[in-house]
Amino acid sequence: MTTSRNASSASLLSLPNGYRAAVFGASGGLGSAFVAALDADERCAVIHAGMRGASGHDVGTSPKVRTFQFDLENESSIEAGAAACTRDGPLHLVLVTTGMLHGPGLRPEKTWRSLSAAALGRAFAINAIGPALVAKHVLGSLATRDKAVFAVLSARVGSIADNRLGGWHAYRASKAALNMLVRTFAIELTARNATALCIALHPGTVDTALSRPFQAGVKPGSLFTATHSVQCLMRVIDQLEAAQSGRLFAWDGSEIPS
Repeated sequence: MTTSRNASSASLLSLPNGYRAAVFGASGGLGSAFVAALDADERCAVIHAGMRGASGHDVGTSPKVRTFQFDLENESSIEAGAAACTRDGPLHLVLVTTGMLHGPGLRPEKTWRSLSAAALGRAFAINAIGPALVAKHVLGSLATRDKAVFAVLSARVGSIADNRLGGWHAYRASKAALNMLVRTFAIELTARNATALCIALHPGTVDTALSRPFQAGVKPGSLFTATHSVQCLMRVIDQLEAAQSGRLFAWDGSEIPS
């Protein structure tokens, strides 16, 4: 399966007309772009936009968008957010667009000598544990009669088989853990909900705050806008079938070995 890099707009035709979506991480660069894309899709009836704080990208004032607050490191807030998302019925699409590569006390390591327990714990809390807790509280609320998708943003560098450069230990390991969680959730989900998928997505190198300090080495034409990346990922989501659940897919539709 391949997806054109010249994608301009996308409608999720494989989901039922009037589908309901939720985005955990809607205030981030990719999260807000997903909200905008879903809002533009006439087939989408409602978007629950989970905001991690007062700062970040604006998700607009569309009547289709209903915002809620959550803290990725507070399970009670995740549970409350999930409950708010499902009050009007089961969800057909859940996107977890959170992630951390750098920040206070966290910087991609170039050597094992730079490892610290605090940085490892922080990376796992945001990149693996938080999304896992979102899954805990929403997977049981996915639609059962139609196609439904639970998708998390992962990264190619989280692929064990594709790791040829080393470095970035905490980020790689936390994303690899996320990929394993997705695979494990998918196995259980298949037994409970045969029409649902649980997948991980690699958005490419996107011009957001997460990648900005590391863009100098990006090849020309390989740095995407958030809008372009999201349109590509929407097409990937639309083309995937239940038998492909549990895998990691890139923005162009290719499967990445996890």
